[in-house]
Amino acid sequence: MLAMSRLPYGNNNYLATTARADAPADAPPYGIDYPTRRPTGRFSNGLNIPDIISEQIGQSQPPLPYLSPLLKGPKLLNGANFASAGIGILNDSGIQFRLYELGARQVLVTGTGPLGCVPAELAIRSTNSRCSSELQRAATLYNPQLVEMIKELNSDIGENAFVAANTQQMHMDFISDPQAYGIYANGNKVSVRTKQLAWSCTVLSNLCPDRDHYTFWDPFHPSEKANKIIVQQIMSGSARYMTPMNLTTFLAN
Repeated sequence: MLAMSRLPYGNNNYLATTARADAPADAPPYGIDYPTRRPTGRFSNGLNIPDIISEQIGQSQPPLPYLSPLLKGPKLLNGANFASAGIGILNDSGIQFRLYELGARQVLVTGTGPLGCVPAELAIRSTNSRCSSELQRAATLYNPQLVEMIKELNSDIGENAFVAANTQQMHMDFISDPQAYGIYANGNKVSVRTKQLAWSCTVLSNLCPDRDHYTFWDPFHPSEKANKIIVQQIMSGSARYMTPMNLTTFLAN
């Protein structure tokens, strides 16, 4: 599992980085709705997307962080999470096919989220709670090109080894029509209040008691509720969301 801060389980605890999960995501209120009710390094109030996918495909537990000292023996066979908050995309890593060459044949690739609609950007760029058109335009340009790249890649290698998830559209569905998903009228609301809109929650943050009615947990990251909606579309969504097929069909092939 290779990704950024929406998917990690605490890898940054082991890295020299300013985006360390022990401050803030390994401190309250992160993890308040996780089964253990304790912070885990996830930038979420509860389960994140890999957690929920692991449940859906019948794994006993999600993959551990690749740097975890517990990742050995049978647990290593369950996979590893390489996701790291604050990770970037490098030009020289965009041409690597080592995983495919090592035998990876079922790879899920996700697009961007609604870049201009996250609460942090709204606070900076918006005066009327509307999404930033500039950032949304960037996401709108990126995601279709990702889909085309996946199609070309599958064609070049002669098999459907990669599927693309249109995560921007998944987000925009419940941001645009939140009530249809049991979310409060303002789909951009965040379930934590801070004295000033920082990049994360802190022990001094004020929590909303009904966090399942909010799209975002903190200024950047989806709530557990939103993550469950996203995974539902990843697992069984139509071609509007998944190319060339959803994850359930992909894993069955």
